[in-house]
Amino acid sequence: MHPIEQLRYVARASGADARLLVAEAASALRIFGRDPAGLLTGCRRLLTRQPAVGPLWWLCTRLVLSADQRSEARLVVEELHADTTDRRLAEALPDGSTIAMIGWPDLVVKTLGRRRADCSALVIDVDGLGPSVTRRLERDEIEAEYFDGSRMAGVVAECDVVVLEAAAASPSAALVDTGGLALAATARALGRPVWLVVPVGCLLPEPYWRTLVERVIDIDKPAFVATAEVIGLGLVDRVVRPDSVIEGAAMSSLDPDCAAATELLVEVR
Repeated sequence: MHPIEQLRYVARASGADARLLVAEAASALRIFGRDPAGLLTGCRRLLTRQPAVGPLWWLCTRLVLSADQRSEARLVVEELHADTTDRRLAEALPDGSTIAMIGWPDLVVKTLGRRRADCSALVIDVDGLGPSVTRRLERDEIEAEYFDGSRMAGVVAECDVVVLEAAAASPSAALVDTGGLALAATARALGRPVWLVVPVGCLLPEPYWRTLVERVIDIDKPAFVATAEVIGLGLVDRVVRPDSVIEGAAMSSLDPDCAAATELLVEVR
């Protein structure tokens, strides 16, 4: 595939794994190594079309600030594949625990399948993905069952821990799948712990976070049609990062995964 077509594919992709999108984008953007203006335009267009994918902001920042885009693109992909967040989550989960989740949290699903076959999953279906997520877990011999969103309180009451996965995050909030806010609030009301998984490349500086939220959350539309939600870390008990598991409030002291290149904040249609 020609790199420009590859970039268009990434820009149009919906619901794809963030790691795959970053790898494809890195492969396409590296051709602009001798064209800084073309690289910047390509990154701006990509972030305009895919603002909710935190690691794409991380990738684009690394490329526009680097003097060697080809080497940097390769390094970013290597760091993405070397992400140890799944290992940290697997180590932290209690033995034989029952986990409640919502949407399709890629890293959480893969962690259970590869590392924690002793755990079980209760999947809350609010967007039609519940059956598919359940089948995916069952293929890895994970005991799983899905439930309609109307049974959220009952599901939370039966779980040991609620696990949400951030598509992007700041030191004070995170972007999660639709229904994640209600799930976290229900868990808080019922006294169940809420864990937030923040993979490599997802913790962004505040200028990026503000722009991301403005692009993803359309304030002119009703909240019930939103494709993602923002939750404050006040609803989170623990945060799982590549190098540690910390209390939710401790996120405020962490450094973002990248600097802020303000030139990337310009929208390009």
